[in-house]
Amino acid sequence: MELLVEYPFLLVPLIFFARVADVSLGTFRTIVVFRGHKLLASFIGFFEIIIWLVAAAQVLTNLDHWYLALAYASGFAVGNYVGISIENRFAIGNELIRCISFNRDVLAEKLRERGFKVVSFDGDMGEANPVELLLIIEKRRNVSSLIQAIKEFDHTAVYSVSDVKSVYDGPDLLPRRHFLRK
Repeated sequence: MELLVEYPFLLVPLIFFARVADVSLGTFRTIVVFRGHKLLASFIGFFEIIIWLVAAAQVLTNLDHWYLALAYASGFAVGNYVGISIENRFAIGNELIRCISFNRDVLAEKLRERGFKVVSFDGDMGEANPVELLLIIEKRRNVSSLIQAIKEFDHTAVYSVSDVKSVYDGPDLLPRRHFLRK
């Protein structure tokens, strides 16, 4: 500790990395709360606040050293980016993909052959323009492969992706294992 009192600039990397860690945890915790994982959020929050207390205490006890405040603020900025990157890596939760295909009765079947659970509805955009509306709830980690398949099978399809807080899977009327055997 005497070393840090004598050379306060050594606190700069410590404060920066502590702040990156606590803000990353906070960002990840916030997203986990949104997805409904209470226990995990509580566990993360415990460590987040301990790290924050240590970093904030060092800055507040050394307010005469402006570079510590700069390290604190920089750690905050980088921590947001890192936290979002961590959450994207874990890809917790589900997404709802709504897709409009202009090739009725083609896309849904091809996606089912790839193992995706697809609910489809026939529709139209006027008498001369039949469409098929597809609804798919998929794990976030699988959404990119689903989007890639949609583009591969129907490059004219229009789709949107929305977060889903919780999903009741219901009875397994469309089990994936049957589609994979075909």
